[in-house]
Amino acid sequence: MTRGTIPDKWSMRLLWLCALGSAVGFYMVAVERQTQNRDKMMAELGNIESSGGSSEDV
Repeated sequence: MTRGTIPDKWSMRLLWLCALGSAVGFYMVAVERQTQNRDKMMAELGNIESSGGSSEDV
């Protein structure tokens, strides 16, 4: 009954590999979204500064 030990070991390694790959993928998506949000905020800040803030005085 030792036949199940080797496949179990490899399936556990495969499971950890998939989990690690998913974690790396989620991290890369989070970094990309953070970069996009920062770029969007900087663009909006540039638009506010270029308009002189006259819309806030109304």
